[in-house]
Amino acid sequence: MNITKAGYHGILLPDLNIGFDYNGTSTQHTFISHAHADHMPRNRDSSVYCSPNTLKLMQRRGYKGDATVLDFGESIETEKARITLYPAGHILGSAMIYVESDEGSVLYTGDYRTPPSPASEGFSIPNQVDHFITEATFGLPIYKWDTHENLGQEIRSFASKSLDNGYTPIFLAYNLGKAQEVMHLLAPLGHQVQIHGAGYKMCDVYEEAGIDLGNYESYDRDTCEGKILITTNSALNNGFASNARKMRIAYCSGWATREAARSQLTVHKLIPLSDHLDFFELIRLCEKLNPKKVHITHTPNADVVQHYLDKRNIESRFLDMEIEEDD
Repeated sequence: MNITKAGYHGILLPDLNIGFDYNGTSTQHTFISHAHADHMPRNRDSSVYCSPNTLKLMQRRGYKGDATVLDFGESIETEKARITLYPAGHILGSAMIYVESDEGSVLYTGDYRTPPSPASEGFSIPNQVDHFITEATFGLPIYKWDTHENLGQEIRSFASKSLDNGYTPIFLAYNLGKAQEVMHLLAPLGHQVQIHGAGYKMCDVYEEAGIDLGNYESYDRDTCEGKILITTNSALNNGFASNARKMRIAYCSGWATREAARSQLTVHKLIPLSDHLDFFELIRLCEKLNPKKVHITHTPNADVVQHYLDKRNIESRFLDMEIEEDD
C-alpha cells in the first residue's frame, strides 16, 4: 500500500486517488476528518467528503466549498475503493476514514479519542485493518487519563468552590470541541456560563445533535463577573474578563499533565482533560486491530511508541507530521 505525506497535515493514497485532510488538487476524492482548522481544507472552495456535523462546523468557520455528506457507517464506492466513515470520539462530527481496496484496507484516524468525548457521536472501529494511520499526540507513558466521570467532577468542583468563595471561574479550552465538552460537563450545575464568541457560534450545532450544553450565553464583558467563563489562553491574555475583580483559572488539556504548564500559563488548576486518546489506549488499540503496519503521525517521540509496538511484534513506521495545538 502506497501511503505518503502531503505537506503539513495531509496524507495521500495516490494509487487509489484518495486524500485525507488534504489541501491540494491531485486527488479525486478528499476526505476531511473533522472541523479543526489544521484539518480543514485551506482552499475553502474545494470539494470534499465529510460527516454532517463536520460540514456544519466547517461552515461556521468559513468553509464555502462543495461537500458530500456521509453518515457514519455509510459507504461510497469509487473506481478503486470502498470508503466508510467511523465515529472518532474526538469532537462532534469527527470521523475516521476506512478504505477497502484490492491493495488492502486502511484506517485513517485523523484525531480521535477512546473512550470517546461525551460531546461527540462516540467511537467505533472496523473489524479488520491492514494499515492503521494513527496520531500519537500524547505518545509517552506519562500521559494516562482519568475517567470522564472523575474529570467532570473535578471541573464542577472547581467551578462551585470558586463561586462559593467569591471568584469568577475561568476554564481555558479550545473554542471548538474542548469548550463544548467542558460546558457539557458543567451542565449539571445549572449555573450561567459565558463562552467566548468564537466558541459560541459552534454551540447550536452541538445542541442540534442532542448534546446538553447547559445554561449558556455568549461572553459579555459587562455581565461576566460571577458567571462561569470559558475562553482560550490567547483571548485571556488579550483582555478577556479583565474587569473581573477576583478570578480563578483552570487549564483543561492533555498538556495539563505537565506541572510546568502551571507556571507557563499562570493558572490555579491543571485539569488533564484531553480530546485525544492517551498512550496506553493507543497501544491497546494497536494490539486489538493487529494491523500489518501502523503509520504513526503527530508525536514528540515516535521511538517510544515504536518500541512498545515492537515488543508486541507490530510493525510500524513514523510519518513525520507536526503536533497540533487543538488540545
